[in-house]
Amino acid sequence: MSDGRVEGIFLTETHGEVPQSVSFARAVAGGGLVGNRYFYEDGHAPPGRAVTLIAAEEVEAFVQETGISLTAAETRRNVVTRGIDVNALVGKRFRIGDVECVGVELCEPCAHLQSMTKPGILKGLVHRAGLNADVVTGGDIAVGDAVAAL
Repeated sequence: MSDGRVEGIFLTETHGEVPQSVSFARAVAGGGLVGNRYFYEDGHAPPGRAVTLIAAEEVEAFVQETGISLTAAETRRNVVTRGIDVNALVGKRFRIGDVECVGVELCEPCAHLQSMTKPGILKGLVHRAGLNADVVTGGDIAVGDAVAAL
């Protein structure tokens, strides 16, 4: 599996708001990304809730195939990658910069995501909507960092 790169990082503290682009984020083991609405200060994030990833290539393919405009931020995933198959990271340990994570499950689209975006999102993003992961070792994640399976 080839290494990829972090192309974007998106956070929001407010439910329903489109996440904002940031240049870096602090990841806390067991807790998630500081400043994100799914950050668990007690360090007990439910499995797969600490961080979400999506491949930029999948968003671009979705737009090309469906004609539905969708930005990386609108997917509501935290880390946008390029050059790595995030689906292949389910059940595997991987690094985002110095942060070690483990892929928990595919982050399939849901009716709620479609209600906040556009019709067609639900069907068009099946098996390409990203990855839910846990943070095993904390640190900083920055745009441009390597993303690599361990």
